[in-house]
Amino acid sequence: MTGSALPQLLRPRALRPGDLVVIASLSGPLAAAYEHNVQQAVVVLERMGFRVRRAPLLEVGRHHWWSAATPAEIAGELNGLLRDPEVRAIIANDGGQTALGYLDLIDLEAIRADPKPILGYSDISLLHLVLYARTGLVGFHADMATPGFGGHWQAAPATRQAELEKLYSRLLTGTEAIGALPASPSWECWRAGRAEGRLIGGVINRIVLTQATCYALPLDWFDGAVLFWEEMGGLASYVWSYLQVLRHCGILDRISGMVVGVPREIIGLEPHDASPTLAEIVLDVLGDRDIPVLGNVEFGHAGPNLPMPVGIRVGLDAQQRTLSLLEPAVRAAHDDRPGRLNTEDE
Repeated sequence: MTGSALPQLLRPRALRPGDLVVIASLSGPLAAAYEHNVQQAVVVLERMGFRVRRAPLLEVGRHHWWSAATPAEIAGELNGLLRDPEVRAIIANDGGQTALGYLDLIDLEAIRADPKPILGYSDISLLHLVLYARTGLVGFHADMATPGFGGHWQAAPATRQAELEKLYSRLLTGTEAIGALPASPSWECWRAGRAEGRLIGGVINRIVLTQATCYALPLDWFDGAVLFWEEMGGLASYVWSYLQVLRHCGILDRISGMVVGVPREIIGLEPHDASPTLAEIVLDVLGDRDIPVLGNVEFGHAGPNLPMPVGIRVGLDAQQRTLSLLEPAVRAAHDDRPGRLNTEDE
């Protein structure tokens, strides 16, 4: 491959029973109405066998404009967690609109020295993409505390909760590939085909924003990748426009497959004659690009998240409606070497 060398994956150390995970406000503030959700998230994480602590900025009533604190304060707290050897994972409390303000303040050397799982989606997509671009860190596009473990999980059937709890435990503590993610009847084949490649993505507007900064992923890192994305709010025409940006910058010409999450609160996807479906929007922009597309997969804002580890190789079969994690997201807990594993084998 020509151009920028692919990153060596920086896998965090696998979590062990009793390890400390910290819930932190990495973007938006904590409203009083969601304090109960945080408490419920603690229960879920403790049931998985972890110790749980709340970072100081995760406090009801604390805010700066639309954020939990100023970008510098959030970065300071995040850097403290990254440097603390006792902290083994960081879980975002919620999304928001703040990560763009502190991308240049994150201690990248602390991440390289002691990579840790950072869990979250929505605004946290920016962190996953930028940290992957800068350090090779595997980012965990996965549930957060308030809308995830303490929210959507609580409303899910008991069997689904148990399935997710087992899946997340395996993801964070196991050093074997997960294999096929649990599929559901909602998954749809929008274009048949099979692909295998690195999993890259997040909220689609955050992908576009990331690529507009100096922290953008080099375009050739998308060669052969499986692009995953979802969106929350806005208009259907916005989604079409974001996809057009990905087309213009060449990403759609480089990827080998696409996985689309369940949309939420997008105006213009209503079921009547004048409104396109999300599948129609995607296929319109893809044109004659012959890549498999799997739609309506459960990750993102619409409910409990299937974890999507950024940078991990996946296998996609859209017609069979399967998506498989082909590599572990973490390295052996007893392995004291740096978290780098070279997967530049394409």
